[in-house]
Amino acid sequence: MVEVLAEKRNLGSKDGPPHLVAVVPLHGAAAPCDAALRLLQSQDAATVRGEPGGTGFALLCPRLKQRWRFVVAQAGDLHAVLDLAKVADSLLFLLDPAEGWDSVGERCLSCLFAQGLPSFALAVPGGTDLPPKKRIDAKKRLAKAIEKRFPEAKLFPLNTAQEASLLLRQLGAQRQRPLAFRARRAHLLAYAAHFEPSPESHLVGTLKVSGFVRGQTLSVNSLVHIVGHGDFQMSQVEAPPDPLALNPRVDKGHKRSQDMDVQDDAQNGADEMEEDVKVLMKADASKQESLQSEVIPDPMEGEQTWPTDEELQEAEAALKANRKVVKVPKGTSKYQAAWIVDDEEDTEEDDDEEEEDDDMDDMMEEAASQEEEGSEEEEELAEEECETVTVSECVRDEHYDEKMEEDEEQMLERYKQERMDEMFPDEVDTPRDVPARVRFQKYRGLKSFRTSPWDPKENLPRDYARIFQFQDFSRTRKHIFRQIEKEEPEGALVGWYVTLHICNVPVSVMESFRDGRPLVLFTLLPHEQKMSVLNFLVRRHPSNNEPVKAKEELIFHCGFRRFRASPLFSQHTSADKHKLERFLRPDAALVVTVYAPITFPPASVLLFKQRSNGMHDLVATGSLLAVDPDRIVVKRLVLSGHPFKIFTKTAVVRYMFFNREDVMWFKPVELRTKWGRRGHIKEPLGTHGHMKCHFDGQLKSQDTVLLNLYKRVFPKWTYDPYVPEPVPWARDETVPLAQDVELE
Repeated sequence: MVEVLAEKRNLGSKDGPPHLVAVVPLHGAAAPCDAALRLLQSQDAATVRGEPGGTGFALLCPRLKQRWRFVVAQAGDLHAVLDLAKVADSLLFLLDPAEGWDSVGERCLSCLFAQGLPSFALAVPGGTDLPPKKRIDAKKRLAKAIEKRFPEAKLFPLNTAQEASLLLRQLGAQRQRPLAFRARRAHLLAYAAHFEPSPESHLVGTLKVSGFVRGQTLSVNSLVHIVGHGDFQMSQVEAPPDPLALNPRVDKGHKRSQDMDVQDDAQNGADEMEEDVKVLMKADASKQESLQSEVIPDPMEGEQTWPTDEELQEAEAALKANRKVVKVPKGTSKYQAAWIVDDEEDTEEDDDEEEEDDDMDDMMEEAASQEEEGSEEEEELAEEECETVTVSECVRDEHYDEKMEEDEEQMLERYKQERMDEMFPDEVDTPRDVPARVRFQKYRGLKSFRTSPWDPKENLPRDYARIFQFQDFSRTRKHIFRQIEKEEPEGALVGWYVTLHICNVPVSVMESFRDGRPLVLFTLLPHEQKMSVLNFLVRRHPSNNEPVKAKEELIFHCGFRRFRASPLFSQHTSADKHKLERFLRPDAALVVTVYAPITFPPASVLLFKQRSNGMHDLVATGSLLAVDPDRIVVKRLVLSGHPFKIFTKTAVVRYMFFNREDVMWFKPVELRTKWGRRGHIKEPLGTHGHMKCHFDGQLKSQDTVLLNLYKRVFPKWTYDPYVPEPVPWARDETVPLAQDVELE
């Protein structure tokens, strides 16, 4: 309680960072945002200072001993709103006096509630042109409209300087709502930035970012993540003069130098840098975190090596133990005795034949995989031969119907697939041109999906050699969080105005900052730069009605990261095996599995799908479940057959297979029916796939016989940290209102 009270008192004071307020207008027809900001600036005895980028302003009130920093973000700019909400202390929503918010504001609120909403305030500028009687009615309608989204929230009119003063007092005095994913990491919003290209290339260089440290102490040896651009290392941290100091006569640089040992500049040996900039710390190569995100697999790791002396002795002892005594007629030599075979060796020959059959199956699997790889290479060559051509608007208009018809056909096909999967889950038709034992050679049968064993280390893909895995993820997480709470690392404290020297940053980061987009930085906890398998627990958003198929590229906003990946969907159960889902279900919570950098929960996640026109639609929301590569996701296939002749407890089934060899191959697998009967295959009948089956009861003529096959599946390595800027949402589109669950 004492720490929370001290943090609240330091926020906005001379010893803490300025109170960061993100201004978000939720309606296109609301009063101009500039007029509302001018009212906030017209405070008595307050100093207004503009920002270098021109995206906001700072308000300094020495009389109240408070300082604010206001940054404006349009509701249609998805990335700007979400990035500012990650670091903002408070959000200031500007509402329309008649309607509150429009369709774009509704989408913006849905994303903010799913990501985690910090402290907020609702302001209603305008409305003075209405008659006094209609103002009361409009206020009642607006209060009723916001009741679902913001229960017990208070509306603040923003038409006079006095009302703006009351709003500022509310922002400074209200209780701060913490966000878990940022409370344990140092973060800052860039106040100024400068790019110095490297001598080797002008596309990469050192980025100097200045801002106020928030959250935790910032260490120069830790890695820093620039939201939307990737992970980087820092070379040094400087302490320039505070541009938003309440009392400019106090030189904070000298005060900080008493708390930390100031390091000398290696080039000129001077004690102070130019313009009174102090070097707080420089990176230590022995303590600095590495940027290595993947394990470099050794292709020779599994190769056979020359046997040692101990292994040769063990092999010789095994040969002696395997020698057998065989009764032979008198006068038989050792050479002749070696050719005499007993019954035990007959059984060994049978086992050798089975091993040869297994080798043949492996060869057939390799041939099938080579065919698949060949088809993928042909597709990649076809994509490389394509080129992008810019056409005029008139040509686009001529081909509009063709493009729309193609998109509608694809969407219709997805709707059909989703509907068929709901009616006949996991059912597939047995191919007639390929034997079933070849087509489904990678699948296996299980006695019980719940209790049958499955080794999580069996037949892992090559991508698993590139990832990192914890022996006990929860224990590592608790240990790191305990260190954050108990230990006090050396670095820049919360509230200090510092300049970070970030190495090997592409010039596109600076160009994005010059375009007016917020530049947000987060420090990484240990291991958070490494790749692993992440599992998210998500639920489909009510506003999304289009089918979302597994392995379809989606855009993830996970905590402070955003990236693109093609996930797997699976059921959320307490068992050790989890069934794959082909589509994102609207009526159940599913687990999403992807390759991504390690992130320690709690962390919220938002899933977006990009349209053909560049807009991003919210499809699902949830939270990070765990980092677990051993989570077994099993794909199920169901082969169906129909009873041809029914006896007491036996039946002749057809249409499940179309040759005798397939029936013999799948004979050990248990059968079941849609009406709950269980049985097994007794023997094949004829050569066209008919089979005699025995069940635990008499079948009905309308029943269907099913055979379940299972195969473990893994996500594809499609992780891409670059997410293009989305096209702003159009305000004329209608969006169904939905009550969202807020995550912290």
